[in-house]
Amino acid sequence: MDVAFIIETIVKIVVILLIFSALAGLGTYFERKVLAFMQRRLGPMHVGPFGLLQVAADGIKLFTKEDIIPQNVVKPIFKIAPVITAATAFMASAAIPFWPQFTVMGYTVHPIVADINVGILYVLGVMAIGLYGPLLGGMASANKWSLISAARSAAIFISYEVITGLSLLAPLMMVGSLSLIDINNYQAGGISHWIVWSQPVAFILFWIAAFAETGRTPFHLVANDHEIIDGFGTEYSGMRWGLFFIGEYANMFFISFVIAIIFLGGFGDGTIAGAIQLLLKVAFFFFFFLWTRAAWPDVRPDQLMWLCWKVLMPIAVINIVVTGIVMMF
Repeated sequence: MDVAFIIETIVKIVVILLIFSALAGLGTYFERKVLAFMQRRLGPMHVGPFGLLQVAADGIKLFTKEDIIPQNVVKPIFKIAPVITAATAFMASAAIPFWPQFTVMGYTVHPIVADINVGILYVLGVMAIGLYGPLLGGMASANKWSLISAARSAAIFISYEVITGLSLLAPLMMVGSLSLIDINNYQAGGISHWIVWSQPVAFILFWIAAFAETGRTPFHLVANDHEIIDGFGTEYSGMRWGLFFIGEYANMFFISFVIAIIFLGGFGDGTIAGAIQLLLKVAFFFFFFLWTRAAWPDVRPDQLMWLCWKVLMPIAVINIVVTGIVMMF
């Protein structure tokens, strides 16, 4: 195997880990500022200019806080559950093209770790495995409320994963490929070629499912903000809790990239302007996650399952059938 390829891959992996771990921390700062603005508060203000160093203060607290393992937990599973959440989030990034290819000193760099021909299937599959972190964490905890949270996560897991898969079938039928690079290139003709115009229903369905996929309001049901305890994370402290935290925010960035690439043209024909547009699209979707948290209440688990099975799934199936008929005739 080419040594340059191995070095390039290792560098890309390290860069993704460093950048998106940092962005997970910065994401909390922006979330607190956005929510404060919408709720007429100030948000972080005292640590550094405009509270920017609050991110560093929170990071120091997580790294230095005592890591408590309760007496009656199933220790091996309790310890590995946070790692599953964080690891699967970053594993999903392997098939996502974050930037168009560019050349440095005559060497062409492809800002994707692995351009596999089943890229979108891999991304969604690995992100789905990430739910086993909260599930196992809650089941291994010596706390009945954590166990209830884990059971609730299992109940809603199938519901939104069905919508995630079905909503993408119609766009993939049009493209004829599961590679995110191919999906991006399919829309390289400009804004009029974006898949969102021909598949608005699929776009809305996938966007709704993304909120459940990332555990965000109004589908923040695995650990509900409005409850007295932290659901599956009640027994966790220190950096183990921080790994759940990093996994959630990293998933928000990664699913934003996926939505932008599949439905909104990605980085287009690979120019610098297209790459900047991709980052702006991702920033908008990330902002929308925060906006929704400030504006919408959480739904109950039974309401989410009703919405997925009785409303969204029939719409997704109809959209697939209509797409098939249109492509045939």
